[in-house]
Amino acid sequence: MELEKTADGSYTLYVPELDEHYHSVKGALTESQHIFIDMGLKHSAVTEPRILEIGLGTGLNCFLTFLAAEGSGRKIHYTGIERYPLSEDTLRKLDYPSVIGQGHEEDYYAIHQASWETDVKLSPWFTLHKIKGDFTIYPFKEKYDIIYFDAFAPEKQPEMWDQSLFNMLYEVLNEGGILTTYCAKGVVRRMLQTARFMVERLPGPPGGKREILRATRF
Repeated sequence: MELEKTADGSYTLYVPELDEHYHSVKGALTESQHIFIDMGLKHSAVTEPRILEIGLGTGLNCFLTFLAAEGSGRKIHYTGIERYPLSEDTLRKLDYPSVIGQGHEEDYYAIHQASWETDVKLSPWFTLHKIKGDFTIYPFKEKYDIIYFDAFAPEKQPEMWDQSLFNMLYEVLNEGGILTTYCAKGVVRRMLQTARFMVERLPGPPGGKREILRATRF
């Protein structure tokens, strides 16, 4: 994996084997904040939301959510599933706390150091539950209010973008729950609709993708 600076000054990772980046080169921080915090977390009216992230990755979405919980005093229970955790050396090179969340450096690393398969209370407002596993076969038993769908692109990881998986995610969402994703491809939108979601095409992040998707369970 290679470290790459994006347009907003934050870093992402490039995976040569997949010819794919973890985040948009137009701005890793800008993309995550817009798609998952502004269009996802802030759109939910649930007082104490339960969030599921598909692809914990660098922990950027999780860290931004942690900072949002700290800033708002809104209690959040956050579950992230990841098959291939990153090394601490790689995470320290990304150095997200220097760009965002100064004063919360140890909180970012605590996300990655937290034990797997158990609830870990990182603050009075934020509880983390990490699952080390394969999303495509994992038997989810909990219900969630928000899903961050942040897998690699469909053409890079087609097994993560299957109709049966979107059907399953519809079932694990509470009524009124939402799913946000950076991918606005027509095939993805149609799969979400087939799974019975109400799907909106929304403006993408500043300087980035033209559109993103938000899907709601009614």
